[in-house]
Amino acid sequence: MQRLTAPILALAAALVAPPALARGEEAPVASADQGSDRYATFVPKAERRQHRIDYSVWTEALAAFVVDMGPPLRKMPTPTVGTLGTNMRIGHNSIYRLDGSMVGFSLMDGEVIANIAQYRRDLEKVADELDIQSLPRNEQLAYWLNLHNVAMIEVVAANWPERQPREIEVDGVPLDEARFITVEGVALSPRDIRERIVFANWKSPEVFYGFWRGEIGGPAMQRTAFEGRNVGQQLADAAEEFINSRRGTEKRGGTLHVSEYYAEIAPFFFPDFEADLRAHLAQYVEGKVARMLEQSERVKPSLYEHDIADLAGGRRNNAFFANGRLDPGAAALLAQRERKLEYVRRKVPREGRIFFSNIDLPGDPPDKNEVE
Repeated sequence: MQRLTAPILALAAALVAPPALARGEEAPVASADQGSDRYATFVPKAERRQHRIDYSVWTEALAAFVVDMGPPLRKMPTPTVGTLGTNMRIGHNSIYRLDGSMVGFSLMDGEVIANIAQYRRDLEKVADELDIQSLPRNEQLAYWLNLHNVAMIEVVAANWPERQPREIEVDGVPLDEARFITVEGVALSPRDIRERIVFANWKSPEVFYGFWRGEIGGPAMQRTAFEGRNVGQQLADAAEEFINSRRGTEKRGGTLHVSEYYAEIAPFFFPDFEADLRAHLAQYVEGKVARMLEQSERVKPSLYEHDIADLAGGRRNNAFFANGRLDPGAAALLAQRERKLEYVRRKVPREGRIFFSNIDLPGDPPDKNEVE
């Protein structure tokens, strides 16, 4: 377990480094003229400055404390066993626990959490030094996705152990509604970033899959930061994983049950809910899920799982059962993950995909990979 723990502790010094700016001259400080709409200042501008924000520090952090649970298999995980022959269960019991990714909150100490908070403040400062709204749209999108997710990781980590992130409050306000993020002088909540900025200014439903909500039932936290140069492919990969997993889609009888999150984002992306959602899902479904979509008669947003997407399940177990520094709940989940990956290695056909989306060819427009 030292291979996972050591990099997390080593991040304490690295995370204080502010996100770097590359490729472009220093931009003037943007004014926060909000007018009658406090979010109007964040509407993307027509003119574009060819700047790029470097998130390599955040990628290093994510690689250290995010564990990819492997491809969606749509198989029921084996039941967890009791501790030392007892009936006491440890860690996760969600049927989705081997989907998506899990965050090692039990491995983060106070110093690491403080430095994640500092990195969030550094991201906020970038907007004071650089006119975010005049960046290429993919750069803007990557900025908002990363800022949202850094802030969520920060607060969930500071409140761990908490089994359900929706129960967390910041100064008495639910986490999703708390305006503890400040960009260009405007106080924002995680929901504000998603709905008032990104959902309001991007029409591709794929942007939904970039926002981590802390819950197993939502889109997975990625192991690399979002980057303007390939954010479109990153979001497409996240969409494919979520849609083909049991937390995204499930068929019972003639009904295709889908994540409740789709009902939440429907006003932005699926005004004709069933027809629009079916068209969206059809772009990503594979194999069994493609047949489920084709054979279903109706769509119902009913799937949810509010438990934390955390290796240890949001629980600090009795130190009597601890094995070194690794929480026994986390150890149990990692063991199940290893059995799943061994099954994948033995049973699932290998396939390779090559993407060329980041290659600029002569005559290509500068926005050829832009997420709309």
